[in-house]
Amino acid sequence: MGMEPSRENFGSLADVIDRVLDKGLVINADIAVSVAGVELLGIKIRAALSSFETAAKYGLEFPSGTKLSTPAWQEALTAKEYCPQCEKKVATQDLMTAGCPWCGWISAKANQLNDRIKTSI
Repeated sequence: MGMEPSRENFGSLADVIDRVLDKGLVINADIAVSVAGVELLGIKIRAALSSFETAAKYGLEFPSGTKLSTPAWQEALTAKEYCPQCEKKVATQDLMTAGCPWCGWISAKANQLNDRIKTSI
């Protein structure tokens, strides 16, 4: 799902939100109020916007009480890649061994495994 920046490529709002949640967005700000060289007030702000999957991938801390043992979290921690044909996210292990469940694309490794199974039968 390559969105290369260019003037001709206009993405919809859904594409922009998908990109931000997939890659993540971090804003750091340091604000200091000083009078005559003496710092009176210092504020450090860090805001992160991402999907839970991206946050887990990069090790961001979650609020206390977050249950990380739920099936949804286990799914989020599963490594995923984009299918080269339909560009949907699929678990890497499934994509390499069984193929894409969305479009039916099959990797060379999966083809080799299928050929070995057929010859051994």
